[in-house]
Amino acid sequence: MNIKEITQETFEAEVLHADVPVLADFNADWCGPCRMLKPLLDEIAARRSDCKVVSINIDEEMDLAEQYDVSSIPCVILFKNGVEAERSIGFKPREAIEAMLEA
Repeated sequence: MNIKEITQETFEAEVLHADVPVLADFNADWCGPCRMLKPLLDEIAARRSDCKVVSINIDEEMDLAEQYDVSSIPCVILFKNGVEAERSIGFKPREAIEAMLEA
């Protein structure tokens, strides 16, 4: 499964109403740690069918970033049943991101 780019218009359907847990990566093109995290998230998305990984560019979707109080990036928020279940700020290894899904 590929990482899907999310906008304000698609957020509710793709994240809040998803039938699996969603890792939402809030990022920006200019962010070095965000670029380092992307291949790890690509790998998680490709290996796991029990979750969905989405990307939200905070420069293009400022309202979503503000709504979820994202002030530092990368910020990965795990949504379960449409509710924030866990949050990770900064670059983390793949194992730490996957551990969020097991919690």
